[in-house]
Amino acid sequence: MKSSPQNLVEKIVQRFAVDLPPGQAVHSGAYLMVEPAHILTHDNTGAILKKFSVIGATRVANPRQPVFALDHNVQDTSPENLAKYRKIEDFARSMGVDFYPAGRGIGHQIMLEEGYALPGTLAVASDSHANMYGGIGCLGTPVVRTDAAAIWATGKTWWQIPPVTRIVLTGALPAGCSGKDVILNLIGHFHQDEVLNHALEFTGEGVATLSVDDRLTIANMTTEWGALAGLFPVDDRVHEWIEERIRRKGPGHPRWNESVRSRLKNAPQADAGAVYAQEIRLDLGSVQPVVSGPDQVKRTTPVSQLERQRIRISKAYLVSCVNSRASDLAAAAEVMKGHKVASGVELYIAPASRDVQKDSEKKGDWHILLAAGGRTLPPGCGPCIGMGAGLLQEGEVGISATNRNFKGRMGSRQAVAYLASPVVVAASAIKGYIAAPDTFHRGPLRAELKKIESAGTGTREVHLLPGFPSQLSGRLVFCPRDNLNTDGIYPGKYTYRDDFTLEQQAEVVMENYDPEFRRIVQPGDILAAGFNFGTGSSREQAATALQARGIQLVLAGSLSQTYKRNALNNSYLVLEVPALIRRLKSIFPDDRTTIVTDSTVTVDFEQSRVQFQDETYPFAPLGPAAQELILEGGLETWVKHRLKDERQP
Repeated sequence: MKSSPQNLVEKIVQRFAVDLPPGQAVHSGAYLMVEPAHILTHDNTGAILKKFSVIGATRVANPRQPVFALDHNVQDTSPENLAKYRKIEDFARSMGVDFYPAGRGIGHQIMLEEGYALPGTLAVASDSHANMYGGIGCLGTPVVRTDAAAIWATGKTWWQIPPVTRIVLTGALPAGCSGKDVILNLIGHFHQDEVLNHALEFTGEGVATLSVDDRLTIANMTTEWGALAGLFPVDDRVHEWIEERIRRKGPGHPRWNESVRSRLKNAPQADAGAVYAQEIRLDLGSVQPVVSGPDQVKRTTPVSQLERQRIRISKAYLVSCVNSRASDLAAAAEVMKGHKVASGVELYIAPASRDVQKDSEKKGDWHILLAAGGRTLPPGCGPCIGMGAGLLQEGEVGISATNRNFKGRMGSRQAVAYLASPVVVAASAIKGYIAAPDTFHRGPLRAELKKIESAGTGTREVHLLPGFPSQLSGRLVFCPRDNLNTDGIYPGKYTYRDDFTLEQQAEVVMENYDPEFRRIVQPGDILAAGFNFGTGSSREQAATALQARGIQLVLAGSLSQTYKRNALNNSYLVLEVPALIRRLKSIFPDDRTTIVTDSTVTVDFEQSRVQFQDETYPFAPLGPAAQELILEGGLETWVKHRLKDERQP
């Protein structure tokens, strides 16, 4: 195939894209059908089962593709939860799907330990931390529940290749720093949505200095940075990690075998001259331990500053998929050796998996943590997602090696939570206040971002499928607020009203944002919205309510990826047109919630551009995969049609 150079994300997607015209190379912006190597679902498997049934599926297309791992509510032994878990296990057995019960470990860790997420492959999960697989060169990205049901039924779903940011790492980490400090420094330094909905490729000579566990931590928390994937190259460190897994599992393992070595020989690499949207450079030598919070990930402070404030803590946590591997526990044990947890502090420890706990016990680190006063929890998500024992109570302060610290996530909304590396969590647990080991680097972070002007999506002229409109026109209505979340679009109090009709949804749309919205707009209007539209909780009604109100489509500066997936899965068009939104913001005041303009806007799908007044503004071409979903009435209907075709003689 002769084509323009591809970055690593594009290279991997090329391998897993299906139904492409012969010779077509894929690039950022393209809408594609993909067939991922594996899909992980966890406790939400039960909810996905309902969607699977609704679309009329009776069997899993490829039983080797899904992986079920129960990891969220594993401490709940109520009859209701145990019945739910049995139902999931029974379904897995009937379909021949690999199943991992509660107590085996966190699903993302299992995907790595058991060889489902492999270098050079595409793996997805109905969980936002699928990004973690990128630590070993596997393109991991999240999907929503409808996608999961579609993959079970057909093996496929759609994906739009995001813009890709190249992150060049130089130097090496100072003593006392880890991958957690790298990603927290990046998140805190570039905290204005610079990488929102991007995929990230980590490159540079600094990558070789990072262990695989450090890379997994960094890739995991690219989610909190706003990215859809965080991908490291397949280098000698990854090869060594793979060989160690093969030795551990021994002969006869269905995935850790000679075929993995063959795949590694052909692991894709980015082409010279590949296109990136922007480049971030970071000197690892300038990284220092920082603490994130309270109550938001993107507010970070050097631990040296917080230590002087003597912020007392109530609880400390070494749990979750991001920092509860054997190396993390070893780092914490090294700090805690010979010490005790401070009076009035509770330290909770949950390994990422049963295998991790065995490794930690064998090395003696687990015993050190227990001897210091650590309290154990079963392998699973637990306090990280506010489930089970050890949650933060009203008025308490917690410091955690987890990946999120949103208010109320780890317990009471009247508690506060900070994030840090395992060594900082351990040091804080000993001293009773936020602190760090004695020696570490202090100094400014040396990092910079550079836009790459040549970035683009190639030709914008698109072949339209029969029946797809070449243009749509309508009155422009502008909602200028950035970060308008799904609760503003469709109030949470209606989300679980299963009897709520589309007509009722239309009556409450935007109620929390602008109660007058539903009276101001008219059927046929086109909505222009700010940046990061549809952020927050995943609820399909935030798309279907606008559709039901008669809004033809949404033109936003940028979109929450989850919102975009839910919209297109429901046959509702949402497009990112940042240049148009910047123009509108320059024209109209931002002190109004809903602005009805006197202008008509025209969306040209053949030329991939929007006409507003005297200017045109480009958007990513809407390829055949997206067009099919619109024409066929959404992903569920698309799946039903494919299943019907399969049943035809």
